[in-house]
Amino acid sequence: MAVTVLVASRNAKKLRELQRVLDRAGIAGIELVGLDEVPPFPEAPETGATFEENAAAKARDGALATGLPCVADDSGLEIDALNGMPGVLSARWSGAHGNDDANTALVLAQLADVPDERRGAAFVSACALAVPAGNDAAVTVVRGEWRGTIERAPRGTNGFGYDPVFRPEGEERTSAELSAEEKDAASHRGRALALLVPALDALARR
Repeated sequence: MAVTVLVASRNAKKLRELQRVLDRAGIAGIELVGLDEVPPFPEAPETGATFEENAAAKARDGALATGLPCVADDSGLEIDALNGMPGVLSARWSGAHGNDDANTALVLAQLADVPDERRGAAFVSACALAVPAGNDAAVTVVRGEWRGTIERAPRGTNGFGYDPVFRPEGEERTSAELSAEEKDAASHRGRALALLVPALDALARR
């Protein structure tokens, strides 16, 4: 009998990405459901100081509200020349949550005078798995990083967020010029989800 695991997202792409990770690892016996497939519950705002804190809080909230094991992630961009910012503020760096164009334009403006050799950055993803245990939940948190540099102008139409200005190490293309499959194989979230595989495998075998 399959174990139902909640993915704390309404983004179907995130469910498909985790499903591909499970398939590659040969893990059967897990059925993934999104937030739209469970009764609504209060979702706490992301107020943590780190990606790990936010991911763990989202996963714990989902597990305790539904009684299901829950996977959650929090991700963003850390730029070396900006002392690791925008970090957990990545989605609302320009002040409006989720305005990708405005966020990217602000980052480029802030880096306008920064020379090419100092434009290093990393996409970061923290993924958490919370498994209900009594009145609380046991939480596993992992972190994936994808190093690269920030370009001076956007290129590419794939992806979202800062993808058009992030060029991964060893690549001539930006993240927004990679195919979904190429990005899956290398991305920060793909790396973090892969680190969760042992815990998910143990869950499937219970």
